[in-house]
Amino acid sequence: MTTTAETPIARHTGWRETPDAAMAMLDAQGTVLGWTEAAQQFLGYSAAEMVGRSLAHVIPSPELTLGVSALAEGCRPEVDRSAAVTVRHRDGSTSDMNLRISTLRGLNATRWLVSAAGTRTVSPGSSSERVHQLLHGDAPIGIAVHDPQLRCTWVNEAMERHDGIPRERRIGHRLKDSLPAFEAEALEVVMRQVLENGTSMVHEYRAWPTTDRRRERAFSSSFFCLQDADGTALGVCSITVDVTGNRRVRERLDIISEASTRIGSTLDVMQTGQELAELAVPLLADHAFVDLVESVSLGVEPSPKLSATSRPPLLRRAGLASIDRGVLELPWVRAEAIRPFPTSLFATALRTGRSYLESVLDTGSGPWVDHDPARTRKMLETGVHSLMVVPIRARQNVLGLALFGRSEEQRPFREDDLLLAEELVNRAALSLENALHYARERAAALTLQRDLLPHHVQGGVAVEVASRYVPADLDHGVGGDWFDVIPLPGARVALVVGDVVGHGINAAATMGRLRTAVRTLADLDLPPDELLAHLDDTVRRQTEEDVDAPVVGATCLYAVYDPVTRRCTMSRAGHPPPAIVDPLGKVSFPDLPTGAPLGLGLGLVPFESVELELPEGSLLALYTDGLIESRDQDIDVGLCRLGTALAQPGASLEDLCSLVMDTLPSKDAADDVTLLLARTHALEQARVASWELPNEPTAARTARQAAARQLSEWGLDHLVATMEVIVSELVTNAIRYGEGPSRLRLIQHRVLTCEVSDTNACRPSIRRPGAEDERGRGLPLVAQLSRRWGSRASADGKVVWAEQDLPSSAAAA
Repeated sequence: MTTTAETPIARHTGWRETPDAAMAMLDAQGTVLGWTEAAQQFLGYSAAEMVGRSLAHVIPSPELTLGVSALAEGCRPEVDRSAAVTVRHRDGSTSDMNLRISTLRGLNATRWLVSAAGTRTVSPGSSSERVHQLLHGDAPIGIAVHDPQLRCTWVNEAMERHDGIPRERRIGHRLKDSLPAFEAEALEVVMRQVLENGTSMVHEYRAWPTTDRRRERAFSSSFFCLQDADGTALGVCSITVDVTGNRRVRERLDIISEASTRIGSTLDVMQTGQELAELAVPLLADHAFVDLVESVSLGVEPSPKLSATSRPPLLRRAGLASIDRGVLELPWVRAEAIRPFPTSLFATALRTGRSYLESVLDTGSGPWVDHDPARTRKMLETGVHSLMVVPIRARQNVLGLALFGRSEEQRPFREDDLLLAEELVNRAALSLENALHYARERAAALTLQRDLLPHHVQGGVAVEVASRYVPADLDHGVGGDWFDVIPLPGARVALVVGDVVGHGINAAATMGRLRTAVRTLADLDLPPDELLAHLDDTVRRQTEEDVDAPVVGATCLYAVYDPVTRRCTMSRAGHPPPAIVDPLGKVSFPDLPTGAPLGLGLGLVPFESVELELPEGSLLALYTDGLIESRDQDIDVGLCRLGTALAQPGASLEDLCSLVMDTLPSKDAADDVTLLLARTHALEQARVASWELPNEPTAARTARQAAARQLSEWGLDHLVATMEVIVSELVTNAIRYGEGPSRLRLIQHRVLTCEVSDTNACRPSIRRPGAEDERGRGLPLVAQLSRRWGSRASADGKVVWAEQDLPSSAAAA
């Protein structure tokens, strides 16, 4: 029904005012019996001036001079007559127009209704022009006249053809005697308002013709007030047209429009199937089922088109909707596995990709019925009498089937219903194809992400570690989160966590490059702030080299823990601060300088490092923002939630990881979630030995002797000779190039590390000495005797170190 805000009552009953339409009711001699207000506005004559006079007064036509019956001569009662005439206005002017003359029958008399739509100023596209086309088109219009008591007094033949009610049952009766009560009441409210106000109204309603109660029809009626000579309401004239076709078109357009917003709201293929089923019921069908090929339900494209001899693929019920709640019970349930029988209609649709319409369903026999008695019995119980099977196709592949059935709706499915069903299924197929395409990309990105992340992380003697990585949900895709645990010389360990801006395979690839860069820089043993500065240069350089790529930023937190001193040095680039939990369970978030995200700071603000001393058994929690940020919660709430979960003294790291993940507000996170936990250890003092060495030539001999004694105490006599050479060379270089005292330190952990520190910040490098050079031969000798060697910067100079392998028993100890 149409609605308007013209009057308060119109908003509730669903009608609206109609444009002007001039109408007059005549007797057989052409005398005006009734006149509308629109006719007065159009011709200038009032009802008092025209009622009782011949219509020839305003239409000086020879035909009308002889009477209306002459004009209607030769016209069958059920056929309206149109005539082009010249009308004369009260001001003396004339205009050409078309009249439509309709024959009205009463109990014992005949009347004519002359109608003229529009005015002298009808413009193309205006509402008056549309009424003109309505009244003077070829479509039959039903006309009825009701008296002030709303009883039908006159009616034409077309009205009987509209609703199947014969004139004898209509004349002298009100609408409630022939139409459904709710429709009759609404129409009579309209007619009363027309009688009271003299307005012209339009109202749409439904009716079921007596000739076929199963066929619902839609009608649009225009109501006009007929006045007598005194201006009193003589009755209400209604002009009715069948708009069933237009209404169905509107309904189908509405359904298709709704499908664009309701189908494909997520990238979940099972949810898309359910959305299709829920949209179809009850707008199109009483029952709807959507079955997807099992591989599609798992996010994988199906096999190519099936052959005639191929076995039908296994289906998975993705969508189910019905007007009967009982149908939602077994044997039809969501996620149920369904194997179509090779001879069934469903297997044929899967193989051919063609739709099938069973307007009148024969559930008594047939191969697909015989092979599926359970569903057949359920179908018989629900009374399904009409069925449509529509394959879900995308790029030559059949993704599944959509089934639509009718039981309560008696009208069987027709070809136009099948076209609508195919349109809805095609829209669902596009959403499913997008979901599958995204699933492929997500699977590739997730595979790349997991391959690039460390598979096994170990913290050596410095820390015990555990980690979790949870990719984002289907709608957002895999992000660029990463973490790493990197062993460093001297029993130290580097803990890293980072987050690349964006999602998808590009973010995962960028993450892989950054993780590789961090490991390369970590091998140089740079301090955290210097490492982030070099990493920032790397990101900016990559962005500059690929001018077409979008600007990619990343955040990173880099921390180095030394189990000998129990000191942790950390720096961050736009990343959330770590959580630190002491052995008693007290949680804190250290105030670290934030730093600019990598690639976005332009190198203008230097990164800063902060050094903290941690008690043995402290817990370090490094994470990405997906763990503490959400669309519904502030970051402070997330930090509090994280701290509460971590404050569990004595809990294992694996249990803590699981506990933290269980506290996430949503299982479908909009961003990747990464968590790295590290519990610190302190290296026993008995496994560390150090000596201060003076800056004089005898220091090398003193260092050799001290190292030999310590190795003997540790039971490593077999390493004494080799270590004496290494210590001698490193200490000699420190004395030769340093300006102050130096220090020798031996650390026994997984390997034996020899460290010599001095005040000269210049790092040594190996060069090939000439045949006559006396210098430059020490470092090549150290490199040859060592497992590996290197150097790193310190607060007052540098540290040069070399490692030796230990026996398995000593390393385990």
